[in-house]
Amino acid sequence: MPPPSDSRNDPFSVLGLAARFDLDPSDVERAFLQRVAAAHPDHVADDLPGPDQDEAEAVVARLSNAREALLDAERRAVALLARMGGADASADRSLPVGFLQEMLEVREAMEAEIAAEGDAARQRWGRWAAERRTGHMNRLRTWFEAPTPPLAEIRRELNAWRYVERMLEQLDSRPGTGSV
Repeated sequence: MPPPSDSRNDPFSVLGLAARFDLDPSDVERAFLQRVAAAHPDHVADDLPGPDQDEAEAVVARLSNAREALLDAERRAVALLARMGGADASADRSLPVGFLQEMLEVREAMEAEIAAEGDAARQRWGRWAAERRTGHMNRLRTWFEAPTPPLAEIRRELNAWRYVERMLEQLDSRPGTGSV
């Protein structure tokens, strides 16, 4: 697979890690710490001109952003898809067949149960959504490991996963702080 056109924004390249979905968080942390130690602004001599200090700070910021992206499974999947040449969410908003109808029905049932039962229903639906998240992750793991990853399927799965993540975020908000 070709590398991304701008490796400065590719978190795998920034941290020098293999481009794969399954990454050990300790490997991400280790790579981050090794690179940040070499580029940290505190290690740039104080008598150097400002641009060197500014450049070091920009490198540390880029390393921090890469670390955050690779430690978050959804953002890591999005970065991996981009690296493989897949469409981003703004270019392809498609969803798996039947997903939207299912989510409309789920939302209706969820809102009714939360209105009737409160936090108990909110927690139950949170567990349901977390299980869905795991399903999305498992499917993506399999597809990313395929000899020829199905990029369009991966994009649809990521779009569905984002929908479930938004649902989880809304469920995590306490009553009165946001709608479900």
